[in-house]
Amino acid sequence: MHRFLSKKKIRHHIFILNQVDHFRFNRASLINVGFLESGNDTDYIAMHDVDLLPLNEHLDYSFPEAGPFHVASPELHPLYHYKTYVGGILLLTKQHYELCNGMSNRFWGWGREDDEFYRRIKGAGLQVRRPSGITTGYETFQHLHDPAWRKRDQKRIAAQKQEQFKVDREGGLNNVRYRIESRTDLSVAGAPCTVLNILLDCDTNETPWCTFG
Repeated sequence: MHRFLSKKKIRHHIFILNQVDHFRFNRASLINVGFLESGNDTDYIAMHDVDLLPLNEHLDYSFPEAGPFHVASPELHPLYHYKTYVGGILLLTKQHYELCNGMSNRFWGWGREDDEFYRRIKGAGLQVRRPSGITTGYETFQHLHDPAWRKRDQKRIAAQKQEQFKVDREGGLNNVRYRIESRTDLSVAGAPCTVLNILLDCDTNETPWCTFG
């Protein structure tokens, strides 16, 4: 990514968000934490799955002034092709992310948080834009996830099956609960990086599906 972005002359800082608590994986809360911890020297964010790498140098990672820009669009992502998909790689100005109140913290386990975020984007009056003129189709990205080696947590516990289709109108940036266990700044092959070890917190009365118990 560092070589890819440097070639495009895009200033960047990579945050690696590592969940180290005992709760189930919560991608949305981790992105909220990354946003809050990124400081004031950034003007936009890339919500970027670690297992998805761009292969086409014509992909646009520039400032998404006109609205959220979905780099990993359904026409290009190797796996997900439904028209409301906004996962994988999504660029937003910090102002627009705040306008959406970030992402919902209610999604423990794998999936659905980006579908809820699409509805937040639309509810904030923003229009999702996507790449044009990219001719590499489903070969546009390298997808590094091996489900045999790292299985996704797709279990639905208690009322989670019903809750996963609802829009969270109250939570997001305003109520993410966490503590930074450690913060390490380093350079990886010249790339400026910050590794955050994050302890998320969960109100088991609100989302009892944050644990397997």
